[in-house]
Amino acid sequence: MWHPIIAYIKYRFLAKSKYSIHSPFVFDLITEGFEKPVNSSHDKKIESYRNSLQNDTSYIQITDFGAGSKIFTSNKRKISDIAKYAGISSKKVKLLQQLISYFEPKSILEIGTSLGIGCASMSIAAPKAKIITLEGCPETAKKAQDYFIKYQLNNINSKVGEFSALLPDILKNHSFDLIYFDGNHQKEATINYFKLSLQSLHNDSLLIFDDIHWSKEMEEAWDFITNHSNTKVSIDLFEFGLIFLRKEQVKQNFILKMNRFF
Repeated sequence: MWHPIIAYIKYRFLAKSKYSIHSPFVFDLITEGFEKPVNSSHDKKIESYRNSLQNDTSYIQITDFGAGSKIFTSNKRKISDIAKYAGISSKKVKLLQQLISYFEPKSILEIGTSLGIGCASMSIAAPKAKIITLEGCPETAKKAQDYFIKYQLNNINSKVGEFSALLPDILKNHSFDLIYFDGNHQKEATINYFKLSLQSLHNDSLLIFDDIHWSKEMEEAWDFITNHSNTKVSIDLFEFGLIFLRKEQVKQNFILKMNRFF
């Protein structure tokens, strides 16, 4: 319960503004990416998607292969409650849209669809990209797919199953510009997914890790990933952790103040 609060206090103490950044690559990402406004029409469409879910009073039975929920005590959950209390925040959606607009990925993998708000935001921001999204819970995946169809998000390929079973073939047979990790919030699983993903990446690929300060385990996973030999640039935004493999760069870790960009 207390871990995210303590982690945020520590983050606020360590986080730097853009004026303390001496990497041209990261400085340009801040000024040309994070500080640019999101497309208003994209923003309206994703908020419409979110509002539809928040007004959905149907129930589903959750199958959870990950770390579980800090919010819900029952696996029978109302869609509107999931969207309101466990769905990706508007702040994160905005950040995803900015990252997509800046890097213009053509191939995207999302590990953890949930109700599809994050996936929808990426689809809307990059309608020509090919997106594969993975979800472990069949009923959650079905609900997300219903909304993808409703909002005509035709560039999304949904796959259902345990990530450990799905990932090896997907990563072996595809190359990704961007991978968004938002599924199993456990240390070992997160590290394993990261190591598996390396075979499907190229020099300019971007990895986005959600909830890196969600627990002590997730922070340990983030520390492992940032210190990995393949990681050249890591950026801690508290909400997200960003990983870049850019071999031409000196290894650097950054902690940036999010409120400077919103």
